[in-house]
Amino acid sequence: MSSLLLFSVFGLSACNSDDDKTHVTKPPILPDTGFVIVGHRGASALRPEHTLAAYQKAIDDGADFIEPDLVPTKDGYLIARHESEISGTTNISTLSQFSDRKTTKRIDGIDYTGWFTEDFNLNELTQNVKARERIAQYRPNNTQYNDQYSIPTLEQIIELADAHYKKTGKIVGLYIETKHPTFFQQQNLAMEDHLLSTLAKYSYTREIAPVYLQSFETTNLKYLRDQLTQKKTLKHGKIIQLLDSPTAIPGDLQQQSSPQNYASLATAEGLKSVAKYADGVGPSKTYIFSNTEFKQTSFVKDAHAAGLKVHPYTLRPENGFLPDYLKCNSVATERCDTGAAKEFENFYKAGVDGVFADDPGLARKTLTQLQKP
Repeated sequence: MSSLLLFSVFGLSACNSDDDKTHVTKPPILPDTGFVIVGHRGASALRPEHTLAAYQKAIDDGADFIEPDLVPTKDGYLIARHESEISGTTNISTLSQFSDRKTTKRIDGIDYTGWFTEDFNLNELTQNVKARERIAQYRPNNTQYNDQYSIPTLEQIIELADAHYKKTGKIVGLYIETKHPTFFQQQNLAMEDHLLSTLAKYSYTREIAPVYLQSFETTNLKYLRDQLTQKKTLKHGKIIQLLDSPTAIPGDLQQQSSPQNYASLATAEGLKSVAKYADGVGPSKTYIFSNTEFKQTSFVKDAHAAGLKVHPYTLRPENGFLPDYLKCNSVATERCDTGAAKEFENFYKAGVDGVFADDPGLARKTLTQLQKP
């Protein structure tokens, strides 16, 4: 699809409109009928990630989807955190009543030390623990919101999007990642069935909004695909295969002693195999452009040839996250809106179908500028 056509199609994604002749309200158009902007963990460049405030900010700033990462509690509830180890995203290390819960665990071959959501029940986490900025070294301004927001549950996130829809008529999709599914299956805390049943419980996620289910693993996505196909519980459910560093191996394939790494999944043939169970791929942005030079790979072309949508991650506005050729200066913590806007523009023109953005407002502004005649 050409950039011009892509922008024209995206322009059709709007809220409810009235037919002047019939005065009949048309149903809202789904936000994934064109190019999509995903609020990565909310508007995480502007609020601490995975908080209701970050998700609401993303919605207000024009995101088509909000993206929660889900991990389980000890009693099986699904909550939004970047990882189940939460010492870097909450104030838990300061809470004396939980000092004895600090421990070390091996997850997907890596040792982590800290406090883990699966060692706490929901009440302990939602009543006592508050969110903090995860990467304060890059986003010191976000620390002003530290300890203000609770950890949200999946239900609260659905209700937030549903409330916005009821108030404004705008559909905002959910782009949900299940973190480390094989590890949690081994802890008797498998998330997949609980996730599907929770989504099916709400008419918003069951009938109205697009719901994308994503993972860095493959086995759980195939299971989710089978469940969606057989039970048809989600009207607009889709599957997205995430792609990590090319040399890394998905956690489930590590357990199966498979040598298949992400690089093999990202080849033209590998993408054809992914297309058997997924609707799209979420590659790290370096699969499409090198960090050191502005040179596009064949990835978008190969993925589209396999029938897959392409939603790369993560486009961020600070110098510390921009490729060298787009940085404003060498101060990593400073925003570089001109460089970030140029990066958005490069990806839009590369033919991707959407982007994961930490500042969806800037992503929207750049897209709007490109749509102008």
